Amino acid sequence: MILFNIHQNIKLHSVVFFITIEDTVSLWDCGEYITAAYKLEVGHPPGAPLFQMLGAFFALFSSEATEIAKMVNFMSGLASAFTILFLFWTLSNLAKKLALKSGEFTESKAIAVFGSALVGSLAYAFSDSFWFSAVEAEVYAMSSFLMALLFWLALKWESEMHE
Repeated sequence: MILFNIHQNIKLHSVVFFITIEDTVSLWDCGEYITAAYKLEVGHPPGAPLFQMLGAFFALFSSEATEIAKMVNFMSGLASAFTILFLFWTLSNLAKKLALKSGEFTESKAIAVFGSALVGSLAYAFSDSFWFSAVEAEVYAMSSFLMALLFWLALKWESEMHE
């Protein structure tokens, strides 16, 4: 039951990212990233080729040319939502290991573990710098997603490496 409620809360912040994404090009170099992704051109160094290829894929789902920026921005929102999901799983994994050091894993410890993981992941989700990366076409959302995924995979491997 606790896991269901926590995943519902994670989905809630994803919806908030999708509601607040930029409809068009925002300031900074987002316009260059969107154009380079749509046309599969070379942006400024280092170019972020994975971001541009995935941006071109998301741009295919735009119904008209005026929706291209919104779809690439949507990709950043989706990457950010998955970043928070993997951050939640990472925090709950680490907190559970910490809780197990002091004895058996009781229901009250489970509530503390999942509650702390929820607070930590949502605090990061709604932080100022992460929020702006989540709602506009910048490479930081994709970079955060890949780092969160790799860190979670490393923890998963560590917990199952002797099996």
